[in-house]
Amino acid sequence: MPSTDSLSDPEEYQKIFHWAETQKDGTIPSFNTRRNDPYDYQSGFGNAFTSEAIPGTIPHGQNSPRTVRFGLYAEQMTATAFVAPRHCNKKAWLYRVRPAVAHQGFTELPDNKDTEANFLPLNPRIHISPTQLAWHPFDIPESEEVDFVSGLKTVAGSGDPTLREGLATHVYVANTSMKKKAFVNSDGEFLIVPQQGALDIQTEFGPIFVQPGEIVIIQRGIRFSVNLPDGPSRGYILEVWGTQFELPELGPLGANGLANDRDFLSPVAQYEVAQEPWEIIYKLGGKFFRSTQNHSPYDVVAWHGNYVPYKYDLTKFVNVGSISVDHIDPSIFCVLTAKSRDLTAPLADFLTFSPRWDVASLVPHGVAYEEFKDATDNAPPAMQISKASIAFMFESCRPFTITDYAWNSKKKHEHEPKMWDSLVDNFSKHAKEVDEILAKKAKNHSFS
Repeated sequence: MPSTDSLSDPEEYQKIFHWAETQKDGTIPSFNTRRNDPYDYQSGFGNAFTSEAIPGTIPHGQNSPRTVRFGLYAEQMTATAFVAPRHCNKKAWLYRVRPAVAHQGFTELPDNKDTEANFLPLNPRIHISPTQLAWHPFDIPESEEVDFVSGLKTVAGSGDPTLREGLATHVYVANTSMKKKAFVNSDGEFLIVPQQGALDIQTEFGPIFVQPGEIVIIQRGIRFSVNLPDGPSRGYILEVWGTQFELPELGPLGANGLANDRDFLSPVAQYEVAQEPWEIIYKLGGKFFRSTQNHSPYDVVAWHGNYVPYKYDLTKFVNVGSISVDHIDPSIFCVLTAKSRDLTAPLADFLTFSPRWDVASLVPHGVAYEEFKDATDNAPPAMQISKASIAFMFESCRPFTITDYAWNSKKKHEHEPKMWDSLVDNFSKHAKEVDEILAKKAKNHSFS
């Protein structure tokens, strides 16, 4: 283990330049997770993992034998068509105490007025605007208990989950843990970005601990519960339908760089056997349903497969950028991408802007004229960008429509158009010079 004086405070990880700093130039043993992370993980992206809480549980040479050891039930979770090409076929086999089908039926819940799934313009609850919109951080409730599920709020999106094409952006605001309650998103994958407060997430595949500066992906159909180990939490969610997140191609970069495969971490099997009432909340087609059962949904003793939740620490991202001149496209900051039916344009990209050195003369740009003028008039210093912070972006090729919740929120604010008034007309200052050039061109043309 690393020495006790090395990054013992979780917030230190949000201030480091890169994960490499935690290794102290090789003077301490290397470690893979933050010091306060209580769990073990398996390393790799898209791997065919195997995990057993009790050694010798998983049958070899077959997935579903006539009798599984310890009387367990074999259950397959399939995320793609059975005949999907091998390289994109996603599935997992779980060996559990009680099968997932053992429950007491479904009850439709009232619509959550703060969530949305249909972003087609025909939906009267969504809004379209050409205006640049932004939102201040949404408040975490204080007067009532709100867990991860009841604290879901949809901001914008495109498409519809029943069409298996589209995406939605949500925020979550929670002040209490989910108590004997699990959630299943049957519509798509969740990419969760905590901004305040850690999340201790129990999944059928094992536990995952996620903190600000990390992300976690929970795939479609996987049951999970969110506990709050250090108080209220707020964060963001990118949900994609009909596709899955994958690593972007590296192209000319070669074999290494951006988010590396081995830095993605998946859980190891950890089961519980408890005969007690549980509530399972399902999201399907944007609607919510409830079922109950008298046993824990987290009774998976062993599993194997490549359809597994995973997390990633954004401080491990390897930035690639301009080291000579000009401005490189923001795709160099892409951590994960999700394909659309248009092979030339991703449905969604998740990008991170972590601390890095700015060492090049770039094309100046900014949100206001003052920044543009300063960058144009002055030589660029060698400086660190995003010091002690991490920014991120949800990007899509599709136009977004806005939900009632976000459109009517007091947190919404529009860019003040007057902020652009200071963008002066520099071109007209050169009118005499331009007229001379044009006159000379006209004269030369008349003699040709």
